[in-house]
Amino acid sequence: MNLGKLLLCRVSRYGAAGILGLVVGLAIAALTPRKWGELPPSGHCEFPIYVSGDRMHAELIVPVRTPIFDWNTVLNLNQIGRTPASQYRYLQFGWGDRIFYMQTPSWEQMNWASALRSLFYWRNSSAVFVKGHATLPTYPSTSRQCVRLGRTDYLALMQFLQNSFQRDSQGQLQHLGLGQDGDSSFYAATGYYSVLRTCNSWTAEALQAAQVNTPVWTALAPPILHHLRNGCQCDEP
Repeated sequence: MNLGKLLLCRVSRYGAAGILGLVVGLAIAALTPRKWGELPPSGHCEFPIYVSGDRMHAELIVPVRTPIFDWNTVLNLNQIGRTPASQYRYLQFGWGDRIFYMQTPSWEQMNWASALRSLFYWRNSSAVFVKGHATLPTYPSTSRQCVRLGRTDYLALMQFLQNSFQRDSQGQLQHLGLGQDGDSSFYAATGYYSVLRTCNSWTAEALQAAQVNTPVWTALAPPILHHLRNGCQCDEP
């Protein structure tokens, strides 16, 4: 075997070993919680929130109004979609690459070129997705889990969500348009989407702001749902 072939063989071998090591490391990080053991309740566990996710994507669902926070003071709920704002009891929030998010009605209709661009370009503009619901939504092939928060943690989560909206020079939210179903909306968001900060990373950051447990590696939705806990009991309504 000549020197060139020997070097190529070694590079291929080390490259394969490196990729395997990376995959194993990320799998371990996805299965490892940030907090271990029994978690003491934070506050009085007064306010329920929900995380909804499938194999690819996790989002947050929160009440429109509680005794300590009202989304009517932040968003024009009549702008979100066709349903009158008075019928909304819950709001669903997601975050992601602006182009991919706004142009992908479902995973079955995903544009792979757009998906690869969003992952491997480092400064993709982002969007916040907002959808109103009269009742807690249930989607096919999607699980939903509940966690309760104390007052301080709930307000921290609300502040994180508010800070995710990009504002113009007059302090106004930038409405980008309706969602594909006509009953949701996209808004310009803060931060950039990349392979290092995905839609699920954003969801995990929101939960971390509220002292809810998340995995060490947060790029995938299932580990976020698996580790979801904070010491409070929460029963579905």
